[in-house]
Amino acid sequence: MDLSLTEEQEMLKKMARDFLSSESPKSFVREMEGDERGYTPELWKKMAELGWMGLVIPEKYGGVGGSFLDLAILLEEMGRALLPGPFFPTGVLSSLLISEAGSEEQKEDILVKLANGELISTLALTEADGEYAAASINTEASLDGDEYVIKGSKLFVSDAHVSDLMICVTRTTKDVSPEEGISLFLVESKSPGVSCTALRTLAKDKQYEVILDQVRVPKNRVLGELNKGWFYIEKILTTAIVAKSIEMLGSAQQILEMTAEYTKERVQFGHPIGSYQAIQHHCANMLIDVDGLRFLAYKTAWMISQGIPCLKEAYMTKAWAGDACRRVVNLGTQVHGGLGIMKEHDVQLYFRRIVGAELLLGSADFCRERVSQEIFA
Repeated sequence: MDLSLTEEQEMLKKMARDFLSSESPKSFVREMEGDERGYTPELWKKMAELGWMGLVIPEKYGGVGGSFLDLAILLEEMGRALLPGPFFPTGVLSSLLISEAGSEEQKEDILVKLANGELISTLALTEADGEYAAASINTEASLDGDEYVIKGSKLFVSDAHVSDLMICVTRTTKDVSPEEGISLFLVESKSPGVSCTALRTLAKDKQYEVILDQVRVPKNRVLGELNKGWFYIEKILTTAIVAKSIEMLGSAQQILEMTAEYTKERVQFGHPIGSYQAIQHHCANMLIDVDGLRFLAYKTAWMISQGIPCLKEAYMTKAWAGDACRRVVNLGTQVHGGLGIMKEHDVQLYFRRIVGAELLLGSADFCRERVSQEIFA
């Protein structure tokens, strides 16, 4: 296993950091928190021109054809910059899911549009209990002639209000095991019967409740094999939780650097606070958590890129990310003192985002349960 970056990956990392420092400063992040869309089409277009939207989309569909490890490098820089907007649901969840499950016709149609930034897509998965489990899927789709009719509701659908397409997870057959009888549908977000309601979140990200009231979808908009949709969801979730963990890693790394720099500048009792042992130990503990997460996350990203099964490692990564990043941001806030909780300071931005990301795609306790299932399987 070689986790060193290639020359091309080093260039991607540097280019991403320079671009995001210029195009997504913290003033922009704050502005987008209050913006109804949560992103700007101008920045979205620039990112598409850089090839970011199609980074993991095969070249034959207009993408770059990069590896998951390439995507991990980009996501770490996005987490570092707290990039707002619908990149994760579009460039990660949807791109990977359609690449995995889509028919040749669907790939040629949708992946090309995702890669060039023409299409914004999201995943409508979780429901009332907020669980990432097949038994939680109660939204139903029934066949009516040449169309399916979908009825139900989804929660925590990222950027649903600006999406053009939603991959909706539904139950198409009852009286079978929870994992059976689930199908995926490509639903136009502006279809009659689709309505979105904004949810208030601590992270101030764009999460929505989506109501599907007798939404009609053609039969050819089934993604993957009918009644076998949970297989694709399980596979993509394994990858997505690693992607989200690496995004969290970028945020934690930035908090560590901000905090270490602050301890050198902040003087108390005639000395920089970094000269005091308690503060030094706080920073040491932060570094241990960040580097521990870095190793686990990139090891798992490498396994994904090599096609090595890593379900246990993926959920270990997300469990550690949730716990470690929470400790890092708590210690960073503590070192900054009252300054760290002020609205005008950047620490609170990272605090809110990490708390939100901690729950997305499964909490640390949920991930530990999945790890234990693998241990005792």
